[in-house]
Amino acid sequence: MTVTARKAPALSEPEPALATRIDPRLLARDLQAFRDPSPVRSAWELAITLVPFVALFAAIAVAVKAGYWLALAATPLAGLFLLRLFIIQHDCGHGAFLRSRAGNDWIGRLLGAFTLTPYDCWRYSHAQHHAGTGNLEARGYGDVDMLTVREYRELSWLRRLGYRLYRHPAVLLGLGPAYLFLLRHRLPIGLMTAGWVYWVSALGTNLVTALLFALPLNVFGFGVTALVFLPVVLSAASLGVWLFYVQHQFRDAYWEQRGDWSFFEAALEGSSYLELPRILAWFTGHIGIHHVHHLSSQIPFYRLPEVLEQHPVLRELNRFNVVQACGTLRLALWDEQRRGMVTFREAARLA
Repeated sequence: MTVTARKAPALSEPEPALATRIDPRLLARDLQAFRDPSPVRSAWELAITLVPFVALFAAIAVAVKAGYWLALAATPLAGLFLLRLFIIQHDCGHGAFLRSRAGNDWIGRLLGAFTLTPYDCWRYSHAQHHAGTGNLEARGYGDVDMLTVREYRELSWLRRLGYRLYRHPAVLLGLGPAYLFLLRHRLPIGLMTAGWVYWVSALGTNLVTALLFALPLNVFGFGVTALVFLPVVLSAASLGVWLFYVQHQFRDAYWEQRGDWSFFEAALEGSSYLELPRILAWFTGHIGIHHVHHLSSQIPFYRLPEVLEQHPVLRELNRFNVVQACGTLRLALWDEQRRGMVTFREAARLA
């Protein structure tokens, strides 16, 4: 079975000529060589992320006395470190950060108290996402909700309006992340009857988060702590949701019905390569190399660039820069006839 490697075109341009072919199963086998994490490297990556985040949080809280808006200027940097903590937690969920499963799980649970993400709940839904990426009959687990053109046309006008509001960037990148991390994650939503472990995960995360905040609350008070933490967590959440969106929602993404769906093809064709400036690639844990991650999710995030170095053809597969990735936010529906994502306006014109 072969997969066509495609360089992502500009949104208004036709797809370029097909040039390179990759055997995804063979590639997945070759990528096993990158799976082994380095305990020393992993410990270092955790230290240079967690320590600066805590220090920055404290510095921002102290700087509030000199002026809130001055202190707020450091929020984006703290948000980037918090996002990187989430990437480490994400690797723990895949068993990619340490060789020990117990080590991965307990580090992931601890980081969940910082990222406001109950580790066991998130790990389950994220595993479902990996297992069904690109499968039209397996949507709804850890995904950004997406409808086909036919499904959208069959909705009532009120539900169409709701879907249009949901897909609006202000909701996807603003209200949505705030709801997800501040409210939804406080209970095992979607797993309420799946077992006690998910209740322990959600409520235990809430408890440890409260204990972690005991010190800043005692030193700075509730008002200052909230005014510092909320902008930090919301900036990290919005950027994280944007990253997750552009990794699977683009013009030529892969979507198939279950009978025609292939895990290996979906991993490569249904996931993008977001080419970021080096500093942003570091802060985002190279998660922009998402097609490789989906094909072999047990590769530690710090080894993903090695894969591109040894398999340079992967640099040309579904590649987007930041400007092109932002343009994909206009896409909202999967057109099963045209085999691509379209905007609401394009869907109406085609009708």
